Parts: sequence; C-alpha cells; structure tokens
Amino acid sequence: MQISMLYSKIHRATVTQANLNYIGSITIDKKLIKKARLKVGQKVEIVNINNGERFSTYVIAGKKNSGIICLNGAAARKVEIGDKIIIIAYGLFHEEELKKHKPIVLFVNKKNKIKEIKNYV
Repeated sequence: MQISMLYSKIHRATVTQANLNYIGSITIDKKLIKKARLKVGQKVEIVNINNGERFSTYVIAGKKNSGIICLNGAAARKVEIGDKIIIIAYGLFHEEELKKHKPIVLFVNKKNKIKEIKNYV
C-alpha cells in the first residue's frame, strides 16, 4: 500500500505576480524549486493564508534568485499580489519508505529568499 504524505513545502511565500492571461500554473524561483526538491510540471497544492483559498496547479520555473512567485491563468483570480501562500507537494510512499522519509520545509522572507530549511520527521 502507498500512503500520500507531505513531501515538501515552501512556507509563507509572498505572491509577487498574478497573470490571468497565461495558460496556467505557478511560476516559482528556480532556486526555491531546487531547494524544495520540486520538479517542473509537478502538481502542488496552494493555500492562500490571506483568504483561505486552496487549489491545485503545477510548477513552472522562474528566473533563479528572482524571488518570483506568480500565479498564472485562473489561479490568478484566487490571489492578490502580496498575499502569503503555502506551496505544498505530496508524495506517495510505501510504509517501508516512511521510516526514512523526512519532508523538507523552506521558510522564506517577504522577498521569497530562504531564511531556514528544516526536515521534519
């Protein structure tokens, strides 16, 4: 049996852009993608701390070290520039894998620069 568990998250990122006229997705700074162990095209859940919205989309890469967090397409209607969001990725794990699994959490400042990285058991 596989169990869906937290894989990684970027905690309290600040929305820097919202682009309604794009196909869809969330654009994330390449450095954040790498440090959060995300993959381009990976499904993520977005939680908007400001308004309570929860929705899913997929990752696309933004310029490295730019701090970009941009919601594209219909998702742009669920945020305002400056909103704080949590970007969550889940993974499917076998019970044996869970013995070693440690989700990674990136804590970022208001410019989306990494303040701290933690692994949780």
